[in-house]
Amino acid sequence: MNDPDPPEEREPADPAATSDAADGVIRLPIEDALDLHAISPRDVRDAVEGYLEACHERGFREVRIIHGRGTGTQREIVRSLLAQSPYVEAFADAGAERGGWGATIVTLAPPVKPPAIKPPAIKPPPVKPAPGGIA
Repeated sequence: MNDPDPPEEREPADPAATSDAADGVIRLPIEDALDLHAISPRDVRDAVEGYLEACHERGFREVRIIHGRGTGTQREIVRSLLAQSPYVEAFADAGAERGGWGATIVTLAPPVKPPAIKPPAIKPPPVKPAPGGIA
């Protein structure tokens, strides 16, 4: 396929994405959708796992992961991760207006609230009668 724009002239796939050259990490804003088209195939697993964790921590209940239609390989990778994730309650193909089988709608588990810590019960010391006093 003939590419009219050489790589050095293309705009970044996601202008909100930032890259830290020192550690090679690409940071994406956490929103209700993750488009995997901008992510290298070798990084998809880590990106999806990190995205799910971040969305769960922020209290999102539904997100959309856009994996594209293609051959279905990316979709299967995403769905195998979703099936194993402790953050996921359910997932299904998106409706036609939201990407159809090129995207997956994920219902996230509610955030787990830490148990309330109750202060220990402290019994007051027994009252001793005053010497020679009335009990």
